[in-house]
Amino acid sequence: MIDFLYTLAKPLVLNPDAVKVFKEDAVRNDGSSTYHINVDESDIGRVVGKNGKIARAIRTVARAKAAQLGEKIFIIIE
Repeated sequence: MIDFLYTLAKPLVLNPDAVKVFKEDAVRNDGSSTYHINVDESDIGRVVGKNGKIARAIRTVARAKAAQLGEKIFIIIE
């Protein structure tokens, strides 16, 4: 899943080397895992998008992929 999130985030930013994706060790109460996508401060607008549309799209696609793998995920973009 981490590689998949890298694949989604890196093409969106100007500084792809600054993209970091990691999974929290703790599992949430509902059994889902939390993933963080960290990008350079200057690229945050590119990943979030106008009115959060790109962030919402990233979350939708990632949740669909996670569902195929039998997982539930929650994504935080920082």
